Amino acid sequence: MIETITQLTALRERIAGWRRDGLRVGFVPTMGNLHAGHYSLVTLARQHADKVVSSVFVNPTQFGPNEDFTRYPRTPEADTSGLEAAGCDVLWLPEVEAMYPFGVELASNVHVPGVSAVLEGACRPGHFDGVCTVVTRLFNQVQPDVAAFGKKDFQQLAVIRQLVADLHMPLEILAGDIVREADGLAMSSRNQYLSADERAVAATIHRVLLAMRDAAQRGQARVQVEADADASLRAAGFVPDYAVLRRPDFSVPGDAEAGPQVALIAARLGRTRLIDNLEFDLPG
Repeated sequence: MIETITQLTALRERIAGWRRDGLRVGFVPTMGNLHAGHYSLVTLARQHADKVVSSVFVNPTQFGPNEDFTRYPRTPEADTSGLEAAGCDVLWLPEVEAMYPFGVELASNVHVPGVSAVLEGACRPGHFDGVCTVVTRLFNQVQPDVAAFGKKDFQQLAVIRQLVADLHMPLEILAGDIVREADGLAMSSRNQYLSADERAVAATIHRVLLAMRDAAQRGQARVQVEADADASLRAAGFVPDYAVLRRPDFSVPGDAEAGPQVALIAARLGRTRLIDNLEFDLPG
């Protein structure tokens, strides 16, 4: 039976009890409106820990002024049932006052330079500061041994890893594979914003990522791969923010450069902004 905790004192008491029993703690932070991708992270955390905590908190500091904070879907009852079925032990469900005791405007902020400045960071100024600020608070509250994040937010995963390494946080970051719908669309809480017609088009993103990989592996120049991807997305009705090839550290690879690369896309379809990525290797 999952336990829902809303007060930090109670959360710390529960975790302290686990620690006294010598148990390892896993953590899965979320913003709720959960789906199979989130539940796969609970399963991943369980593989590395004895007890698993998941948080549901729609964090106001990572939304821009014209983004979807107020309409972001909130489904606490369904989330609780799903987390229980996935084997989560505790749902940490804090109020804004518990997360930001001095208010959002007076909150201490955490900034991770470098990797947070490009792509998503350039398109959504301040977004990663909000992510890092709330994740640091959650890590301090839960104090896990391991924490699981999904690869769909590939850049976020890189930012969190740099944050943990730079601040010497004593935990391991686990990376969960992207969970996709049958047609290849990456699962996302924002998919439900799509109309029926838009949903039929949305999986184009995954097909374009596959085409980018194939073109890069054939030796096509990076600039041409990116231009073709942008054109394909626009032809399908998307407005791309970016469609790029990068090394895993987000630096720009040379043409036909051997080694690991990742294709990354962010694009709007109607009112909905979707992101996805695909990791691959170029043989030497």
